[in-house]
Amino acid sequence: MAGSTFGKNLKVTTWGESHGAGLGAVVDGCPAGIEINEEYIQTFLDRRKPGQSRFATQRSEADKVKIMSGVFEGKTTGTPISLVIENTSQISKDYSDIADKYRPGHADYGFDAKYGFRDYRGGGRSSGRETAARVAAGAIAIKVLETMGISISAYVKQIGDISINYDNFSLEESRNNGLCMPDKEAYEKAAEYVDRLKEEKDSTGALVECIASGVPAGIGEPVFDKLDARLAMAIMSIGAVKGVEIGDGFDVVRIRGSQNNDEFCMDGDKVAKKTNHSGGILGGISDGADIVIRAAFKPTPSIYQKQHTVNNKGEEVEIEIKGRHDPIIAPRAVVVVESMTAITLLDLILTK
Repeated sequence: MAGSTFGKNLKVTTWGESHGAGLGAVVDGCPAGIEINEEYIQTFLDRRKPGQSRFATQRSEADKVKIMSGVFEGKTTGTPISLVIENTSQISKDYSDIADKYRPGHADYGFDAKYGFRDYRGGGRSSGRETAARVAAGAIAIKVLETMGISISAYVKQIGDISINYDNFSLEESRNNGLCMPDKEAYEKAAEYVDRLKEEKDSTGALVECIASGVPAGIGEPVFDKLDARLAMAIMSIGAVKGVEIGDGFDVVRIRGSQNNDEFCMDGDKVAKKTNHSGGILGGISDGADIVIRAAFKPTPSIYQKQHTVNNKGEEVEIEIKGRHDPIIAPRAVVVVESMTAITLLDLILTK
């Protein structure tokens, strides 16, 4: 299977399956001398791991990371960093009844069509559990970016029709509630909505917004390796993401050039912008303003309602999914968006 490696200068390869013995990542190209340890990486994995709220799957995984190589006496050596996370709570029998059926909204049929074989236990490589490896690798990229004065923060902006009010914005609040929303009032409304969907054996989509601050101007390439193009690819590679926006995104279709253009000005001895409709990127290259990315996550496809499908014999059948599944994906994916943003930025910064 190709396509498990991302990046050119900072290369991240993930491996492992949802119900295998474990999963992990190899990070190649990280600069030497960066202070890193398992405890630091664990803080990011703890934000993604299951079972932390009533809105997340109750699969009980500690997601404990172990650094196998590339770090000596608490600092990176410049050699490949290998990270391992054991799976400890696989219940593969939850999938035995649907081993020959294609789950609606999942990659089952595509895998069968491509390989003629698939790991039906939770989706194998196509499972959201693969993102744990990305987060472990992303924590290292985030640490390197911190040494450059670059910070990355993401949160859930919208769930269903419920959006945050920026007048109530609190990043700390988003870290303290189960839906990762930085607006307490919006969180309370969204929590009622998600609870209602759980009772109805249904799920919901959501919008995650990510801000990268401190990125200097001049990062990215002007043609195929545009910063926004690479970011879009990175974020779209996260399972369940169906759309990516940079800056004003799809709103640009309804406004004029005079409204969309960001006028330049001087801020002391630095070139700055009066507005940031571009989301910090012009012509594929960072312009020094905050980089603003939004990712649209589809509703969790594993719902407990009876659905119509077909099996691998071509027979039309009914399917009823069991197991432990999130009614909403986005809150646990917030740190995944941060991680892929960090990996992409660092990869292009190392090019510069």
